[in-house]
Amino acid sequence: MSEQEYLTVEVHKEFSERIDAEEKRQNKRLDKLEDGFGQLAKLTSALEVMANNMENMAKEQAKQGERLEVIESKPAQNWEKLVWAIGGAILTALIAFILKQIGI
Repeated sequence: MSEQEYLTVEVHKEFSERIDAEEKRQNKRLDKLEDGFGQLAKLTSALEVMANNMENMAKEQAKQGERLEVIESKPAQNWEKLVWAIGGAILTALIAFILKQIGI
């Protein structure tokens, strides 16, 4: 075997230090990646909650819309009743007047 096939202690030590440094850099990158995935999972969970809340709010808004329609239609119904009552009173008075004129 030739001398070039053997590594000196200094070369081996430097190689080992470089490997260790690269390993530390890779570990930092993996830690950041894991943190990013954790944040992404939290965000996904928060979006699910928000979507459910929005769906519930939409349902509640539809119910309130129906109740509002009922409330808004009340005055119109009352007005119609009043018009029918006035019309009925006028018709009754007219019939009574005609009957009086006839002598009945």
